[in-house]
Amino acid sequence: MIQIDSFNCKNQRFLVRVDFNVPMDSELNITDDNRIRAALLTINKIILLGGSVILMSHRGRPNGYSSDLSMRHLVKPLSNLLNLNVKFVDQCIGEKVVRISKSLKSGEVLLLENLRFHDEEIAGNTLFAKELSALGDIFVNDAFGTAHRAHASTSVIAQFFKKKKCFGYVMSNEIMSLNKVIKNPKKPFTAIIGGAKVSSKIDVILSLLNKVDNLIIGGGMTYTFIKALGGNVGSSLVEEDKLNIALDIIEKSKVSGVNLCLPIDSINADKFENSANKSYSLIGNISDDLIGLDIGHLTAKKFTRIIELSETVLWNGPMGVFEMENFSAGTRAIAEALVNATLNGAFTLVGGGDSVAAINKYKLSEKVSYISTGGGAMLEYLEGKRLPGITAISKD
Repeated sequence: MIQIDSFNCKNQRFLVRVDFNVPMDSELNITDDNRIRAALLTINKIILLGGSVILMSHRGRPNGYSSDLSMRHLVKPLSNLLNLNVKFVDQCIGEKVVRISKSLKSGEVLLLENLRFHDEEIAGNTLFAKELSALGDIFVNDAFGTAHRAHASTSVIAQFFKKKKCFGYVMSNEIMSLNKVIKNPKKPFTAIIGGAKVSSKIDVILSLLNKVDNLIIGGGMTYTFIKALGGNVGSSLVEEDKLNIALDIIEKSKVSGVNLCLPIDSINADKFENSANKSYSLIGNISDDLIGLDIGHLTAKKFTRIIELSETVLWNGPMGVFEMENFSAGTRAIAEALVNATLNGAFTLVGGGDSVAAINKYKLSEKVSYISTGGGAMLEYLEGKRLPGITAISKD
């Protein structure tokens, strides 16, 4: 795998695609800077080896220019993290940007304006990619979170850097960590798949059935499985058009010899609010007027036991509505089980926005093996799909 130190970096301009799509509050303060912190290793390595750094990223899904989504709001926090003054230019292509990029001295960092202010970015426009390529001597893709997109800055641009392109450390660490899970996992291998809907996880579940020993299902998608099996799930979230798919997954798990683990009890509410009246029931015996919002204590114990006996664990998706404190116990139990499994020597990987948010909420992110920075990209990689952002660097 070609990385930064494969090149003579001195006085070279490194054009680095990062994923700085970080959340901000109403006062434009960053609420989670993990994606920025993840890129620091790549940036600091280039500086250490005598290069200059041009950073390009997107934020949000703007329709043209949006002041709130400008990258300028990241200049101060990024400068503080790097302990240097990051330069900013309010454009990402054009003569002005080329001139500034060529004037950079060794060790200097330039942050470009939001790539998605240009429609050509998402369209994968070749001319836009070529204009971006004029800003650097070496291209580095360090944005795993967008690796599944064939955008101008993530994959199309690579054709203009023959033999002068590589992965940054975020990308290489993601690939190596995900390969530990899907290519040669230590057994027993347990995958925990949660979240609201079966429809968003069908492909990854089917792919994992050929690899895992245990497949734990939790979150809102649970109730589609339980209803498919004939259980009463009350007013819980159910994808009626996915009942047959749920049954198909159950049948395929039996054929594959996979231990498919569904919840056995549920914490319910009379409305979708933290202040709702809570009640407990077995998973297939929920009253018609109630909504299942978390796994129960029996399920948490059952899942914990399986996780703590595993050698490889993948977690994608919460067990309940963990954002509401009264319905967060199940998700917390899973997070703590992953920590214990890690202490026992297992390789534990957490990926997907909600799972990462949960483990950060409980301040346990430093106690698992790896936190993936990609949501959709991680799922597609696990499904065995070729990601454009990876393929573009790997070929040639």
